[in-house]
Amino acid sequence: MLQDGKTYYGRAIGLNGISTGEICFNTGMTGYQEIFTDPSYAGQIVTMTNVHIGNYGTSKLENQSSSVKIAGLIVRNFSEYYSRAQADQSLQEYLEENKVVGISDIDTRAVVRYIRSHGAMNVVIAPADTDPELLRSILASTADMSGCELASKVSLKEPIFRGDPDSELKVAVIDYGCKESIYQNLERRGLYLKIFPATVDFEVLDAWNPDAFFLSNGPGDPAAMDYAIDTVKSILSTGKPIFGICLGHQLLALASGMETEKLRYGHRGINHPVLNLETGLGEITSQNHGFGLKASSVELFKDEVAVTHINLNDQSIEGMRWLHKPVFSVQYHPEASPGPHDSRYLFDQFVEDIKQAEVTKNREINVSEN
Repeated sequence: MLQDGKTYYGRAIGLNGISTGEICFNTGMTGYQEIFTDPSYAGQIVTMTNVHIGNYGTSKLENQSSSVKIAGLIVRNFSEYYSRAQADQSLQEYLEENKVVGISDIDTRAVVRYIRSHGAMNVVIAPADTDPELLRSILASTADMSGCELASKVSLKEPIFRGDPDSELKVAVIDYGCKESIYQNLERRGLYLKIFPATVDFEVLDAWNPDAFFLSNGPGDPAAMDYAIDTVKSILSTGKPIFGICLGHQLLALASGMETEKLRYGHRGINHPVLNLETGLGEITSQNHGFGLKASSVELFKDEVAVTHINLNDQSIEGMRWLHKPVFSVQYHPEASPGPHDSRYLFDQFVEDIKQAEVTKNREINVSEN
């Protein structure tokens, strides 16, 4: 049952129970396990537009976090059996184990068309004999995603280290809901990472004296994260290289004085076309966000930031570069998982920014000593 009373009937999958959250849809044809374990989906019930879900089972190697993060699942054809040799278990077993309530045999195309017409809203999945008044009561008490702070709930609680401890390049990663594939992409480039909780104070970050900062993806409304916005303001003041993805991109904008807004139904999938305005090349990208930058507010800062990427479906802002600092960010997911690898060059760009900053710093030290 949707927030406005629209109701669909299907067959129970996963855990038999009641679950509620914001309804959204993902257009990816593969990678359902990576989607379900992406922390950016916290608080959301995902409608999969691909017809067949569950046919290749699940594998521990494909988890993007320590547990399933979606609040519920809506699909059309659900397969309890799988044919992939590498799989550990069926999707049904996986959903039950992770206590995920779902529903199948739904006309997901009709659901998606409804969301596109009426906008994102809350939804509840429940057994068919549940009192409709109870469902309406549950929906009325479900928090709206606007103004909802979720990053601190999915973030790690204590700092951890990853990567090469002998590396000359140290990066402080703030975990707002970071995906495993992001860590892997940073590690593959020889970086030493110290990963901090979302609510970390700047003084703690600065005490480690990193060479650069990485701001991760994550769930919820970025405008509700005052603690993070203040920390990012301090990070920007260091003049060190910064790379932000998705929520990190939004926090950089907010910390610089720009504004974000709730999208009508968000961008989620592995087939979104983006244009790189600096190279003129197109990229097929993986995306998962319900908020974006307000273009009119970005325009006010054109002397400080340049828009580097735009979404070719709706012309929304997908990337920015700060003109006077080694800082850049993108709204989409260059690490993919699932998705194409068109945009992984951005991790190389981040490493180059760090190395260039180190060269500049060493040159300044030599000049001062002489």
